[in-house]
Amino acid sequence: MLINALLFLLHTLLGLLTCLFLLRFYFQLCKVSFQNPAAEWVIALTQFAVKPTRRILAAFKNFGFSRADISTLALAYLTQLALFTLSLWLKDFPLVVAGSSIWPSLLGLALLGVINISLTIFLYAVLLQAVLSWLNPHTLLAPLLHSLTDPILSRMRKFIRPIGHVDISPLVFVIGAQLVLATIALPLENHLLASL
Repeated sequence: MLINALLFLLHTLLGLLTCLFLLRFYFQLCKVSFQNPAAEWVIALTQFAVKPTRRILAAFKNFGFSRADISTLALAYLTQLALFTLSLWLKDFPLVVAGSSIWPSLLGLALLGVINISLTIFLYAVLLQAVLSWLNPHTLLAPLLHSLTDPILSRMRKFIRPIGHVDISPLVFVIGAQLVLATIALPLENHLLASL
């Protein structure tokens, strides 16, 4: 009972932290205005880890990573790695005895976790943007959501024509993202978990 409660807390806290790191990464990548209150909130909650990590990873700017802030992406990955490792430890998995043979699976699970959360962020951003466009298109979140989703949806609109005057690219993206999560990400995660 206590283990289940600890696992729930671990998944909730580290999952939210991964989401915040990834939001900050995608906000920078998509050039979201950091004057937005939601973006300021994300910066405030992640600054404690991003600032020292940036100093450590500053050397990578010489290798062409200056355009994207890889410190936030690295932190998201490390948070997912910590999540899977601590989850196994709480379930009494013999990490020490297993040796180095489990690390490829753990590293793969962490990468898959980052991909899953990334897809989920964009999935909910597109859904929220669609709902807000009907209910309140002038909300403070509207410019942030537009900046975040426009790089994806504008490319999709080149291939997907509106039906009447209705843009169906958000619907196609939502269906496609859910298909990827259900048919590729979930089976791959189950396979990696089974290999531990």
